[in-house]
Amino acid sequence: MLPYPAATTREAKMEIIDRVTQRLLDLYGDDILAIGLYGSVAQGIDGPYSDIELRVITKDGVSLPGHEFIYHPFKIEIGMKQKHEAWRSASAVDDAWAIKAGAYVHLQALYDPQHLLDELRALPLQASDEAILDVMREFMIWEAYETMGKIRNSKQAGNYSYLPLGAKDLAWQSAKLIGLANRAFYNTRARTFEESLQMPSRPAGYEELVELVMSGQLHDAELVYARCEQIWTGLNEWYEELGIEYRVKELPF
Repeated sequence: MLPYPAATTREAKMEIIDRVTQRLLDLYGDDILAIGLYGSVAQGIDGPYSDIELRVITKDGVSLPGHEFIYHPFKIEIGMKQKHEAWRSASAVDDAWAIKAGAYVHLQALYDPQHLLDELRALPLQASDEAILDVMREFMIWEAYETMGKIRNSKQAGNYSYLPLGAKDLAWQSAKLIGLANRAFYNTRARTFEESLQMPSRPAGYEELVELVMSGQLHDAELVYARCEQIWTGLNEWYEELGIEYRVKELPF
């Protein structure tokens, strides 16, 4: 077995985080407004192979390069954003909102003399209901509807090799929609499916499909296809309950 990715202790991670933070401040000084830690390490749920993720906020007009690298035994990501860029990103609502919002909400201050991260952490939670429903409507058209079309095409053509991938795609897309509908974000991508099953508003058929995907039991093509049809019906009924109409009766132009 290769010795990398390598296991590290939480203590070792915190030591390198302190070292990297100080190096950034020594290099860039007052150009840096704040440095925050996010991801599993910030939440205290990291494992021995978890990476280190830092968010650096710079003054407007100061553009610094980000870095993502392996400094054995650590995997480190340093994202650099000017203040206005960070505020815009944290306020944005898109299909990945439930996946990305936690990167701001969970920010743990490493350097924040002006207490800017308090405001930044709150921005994702201020998303309007209208913005969330609009994104859900668009995402249904762009992704889920198209995925279901591919699944039906494959079934009709007897191309069963695509069905496992289609089922995974549909489950992942549904999980993103569930996060949006519940105005809830996932703590880590690795536990998205498990956390989604705890959210109160979910489409019928989702649990059955996700349990199939999580178990890896995707060899029975007929069962996989049936689960996809089940969640597709559930998604559309769920959208009706939420008052989201994604189909039009007239050409939009």
